[in-house]
Amino acid sequence: MVQINGAEKSGYENISVEDMVMKEGFDKSRIAVEINGEIVSKGDYKQALLHDGDVIEVVSFVGGG
Repeated sequence: MVQINGAEKSGYENISVEDMVMKEGFDKSRIAVEINGEIVSKGDYKQALLHDGDVIEVVSFVGGG
């Protein structure tokens, strides 16, 4: 089980950050992903795998004025 933005989720172990982003419906161009306190570079989304116990934070960028 992993934790994404405070919610416990199962079925995310051993999938890539890229797949998690798509599964959760995030717009990849407007987010930053952190796993266990470390920011994941967008270029690493396909290679970075999620593991049991990971804590993932996804931050969305919102424009406005």
